[in-house]
Amino acid sequence: MAGNLIARSVHDLTAAAWFGGSLMGAIGLNGAAAQAKDPAERTRLSSAGWMKWAPVQTAAFASHLVADLAIAWENKGRIAKQDGVARDTAIKTAVTVAGAAVTLYSGILGKKVEKLAGEGAEGATEPRSGASKELKSAQEQLKMLQWIIPVFAGAVVVLGAKHGEMQRPKNVLAGLRG
Repeated sequence: MAGNLIARSVHDLTAAAWFGGSLMGAIGLNGAAAQAKDPAERTRLSSAGWMKWAPVQTAAFASHLVADLAIAWENKGRIAKQDGVARDTAIKTAVTVAGAAVTLYSGILGKKVEKLAGEGAEGATEPRSGASKELKSAQEQLKMLQWIIPVFAGAVVVLGAKHGEMQRPKNVLAGLRG
């Protein structure tokens, strides 16, 4: 079997980890942390869970990048010659980088929330009345980002599938440039 089976597998598995981990965190972890009786525990528990996930997420991003580079190297001729592949590669790269930046920023916001956990909260992303401006701002941003991150991750999965479809022989032949 010719190709990059390992690189493609790593690529897809790391994108799946990003997608699934972000959804599980938003729905499961943040939702469960909001059930804590002590308002100070709500943000502390959520922050602790996200900090446990952070090394896995970082490793997934790094592995995804390495896999992307290996796949691009293997397909450099097709990227140059097949209509639409270079454009879609650029789009997928931009979406991946933007999504990684948003994910990193949410981690920075999460550190702020962790630092201010003693103020208490209604939930991981829901401030209590009377919360400091810093905590309220961080939580409000996180509330939005927790749903934007899986959109980026899902787009990377879909764009990866599109790339795979573009490699079907009939699509390669139809898209070859002279």
